Amino acid sequence: MLKQVHPKMNGANDTDAVAFVVIGRNEGKRLLASLRSVLAVSSQAVYADSASVDGSPDLARSLGIVVVDLSSGRLNAARGRNEGLAAVREHFPNARLIQFLDGDCILEPAWPRAAAAFLNDHPNVAVVCGRRYEARPQASFYNFIADEEWNTPIGPCDACGGDSMMRLEALNAAGGFDPELMAGEEPELCGRLRALGWKIWRLDCPMTEHDANIMRFGEWWRRVVRSGFGYAQVWHRCSRASRPSSLAPQLRSAIFWVVLVPIGTIIAAVLFRQAAFMLAIPIAYAVQLVRIGSRRRGSASFRLRSSGLVMIAKVAELAGALRYVLSPEYNQPIEYKNNPN
Repeated sequence: MLKQVHPKMNGANDTDAVAFVVIGRNEGKRLLASLRSVLAVSSQAVYADSASVDGSPDLARSLGIVVVDLSSGRLNAARGRNEGLAAVREHFPNARLIQFLDGDCILEPAWPRAAAAFLNDHPNVAVVCGRRYEARPQASFYNFIADEEWNTPIGPCDACGGDSMMRLEALNAAGGFDPELMAGEEPELCGRLRALGWKIWRLDCPMTEHDANIMRFGEWWRRVVRSGFGYAQVWHRCSRASRPSSLAPQLRSAIFWVVLVPIGTIIAAVLFRQAAFMLAIPIAYAVQLVRIGSRRRGSASFRLRSSGLVMIAKVAELAGALRYVLSPEYNQPIEYKNNPN
């Protein structure tokens, strides 16, 4: 049970208690659109930049936004959000809610008021997120799949994504984001918040427009490798602290399908001297493809392609996990997008 409950905010001025933290690295024109969407709602904004070389910090300053320039040290989203949060405390001390936003996202103007009102009415909720959607889902198959990823169930949930509104009281209690994490920082923080008794919630409300801009297989692959790196790093951090990780199932699934299924089948074929056992590998994968496709909408061709991508993603995720095992101290951002400039 939570011991502290804030008094309710004045409904007409819910957004007065909100400050905005935008993070980015070489986002170019996307950042300009993102910052303008925030300024259309509030002037209480901070931009945390991770060593951009495209003039992003100067762009933000020209708009009158407080800038935190992270030019050295570990560069990741977690550190950017923490440093942005510190700047909010300094420049906007009356803020009690923080809207985090990635620099490739455009804020929906109605979202801050809806999110603040929900937090106002639900004092046991620490984090609220809405529908992030892709700007150009039809531009590539990868963009379309990303848009599907954002469409998660409404109501209580285990974690949020990079865009969300958080209660400052809860962030303080949890100690903020883990600055050591190169990916997966939101699920890890949400796990600590839930352990403290807070709830995470997703609303049926448009929140942000995201520009994935993934046009090639290589870009998609690097994005999934980054996710796998985060799965392994978060799992390791949580296991050391004797806490469950919401990302552990993804890591276990990658290990099962990429390692255990083929190796287990090969061992069985050798032990029983039955080469026919090797047929179990393609059969198992085929059954899984059908199983995944049966839960997706669209044509048979689309379901097959998307199911195949899910299975290929497990290889990329495991590659990312192995990258963490081999280089646990890796501290540079794993980038997958090209600068739009």
